[in-house]
Amino acid sequence: MPILHLLILALVQGITEFLPVSSSAHLILLPSLTGAADQGVTLDVAVHVGTLFAVILYFRHDVAMAARGVVDFLRGDRQTEGAKLAFYLVIATIPVIIVGLMLKVTGLMDHMRSIKVIGWTMLVFGLVLYWADQRGETGKTGEWSLKDAIVMGLWQAVALIPGTSRSGATITGGRLLGYGREQAARLSMLMSIPTIIASGVLLGADVVGQADWAMAKDASIAAGLAFIAALFALTLMMRLLKSVSFTPYVIYRVILGIMLLMIAYT
Repeated sequence: MPILHLLILALVQGITEFLPVSSSAHLILLPSLTGAADQGVTLDVAVHVGTLFAVILYFRHDVAMAARGVVDFLRGDRQTEGAKLAFYLVIATIPVIIVGLMLKVTGLMDHMRSIKVIGWTMLVFGLVLYWADQRGETGKTGEWSLKDAIVMGLWQAVALIPGTSRSGATITGGRLLGYGREQAARLSMLMSIPTIIASGVLLGADVVGQADWAMAKDASIAAGLAFIAALFALTLMMRLLKSVSFTPYVIYRVILGIMLLMIAYT
């Protein structure tokens, strides 16, 4: 695959994975709007792996705490902060795994990969994010609770609809639960780790036996570029959230959604 295509693919995935603008929608639209060939499952998995390492690096202290928490949990000490975090991350991931398997088995996921669906979800869930961000409280204190993990997990499952945005949906859920912008984004990013791993395993089953050395080389390049782009985008967003709301992302979603609907209906 041409290096320019790999660069564009990696930048699109890396930049949009953690921003509330739907990375999957942009990956679906990329071949549709540019006329380029679909990148295929192998490269989809590769760029997801790149973004996975980016979020692990950025939240390395939380990830290390959750890893120690797994050990604590297995030893029977389930009251440590790390054990609770690890357990709630697992709970929050269950809905998206169940719904994802259902969509894959029934084939509904392929039917939703259309410009019309993405246009509507971009627009509607962008406005829902704005509403939640404006009305959501910011003074919630205390640790992440089981109830909150379940609620945000359900929001994450809704995001399987192309164009919804996994980060956008989970941040929306977090803001409605009363978490501040930075905390809602932090929980959303941590939730992405087991979700991306689960998605990679699911997609990886389709990759086995298909990749060759040339594809492996392209996948490695795409993963590395996606890692750099994702780390940059994640760092920038978390810094901006100290002083900026999610409104700029909402404006982008609304404009893109309207443009896609105009294309779809004309």
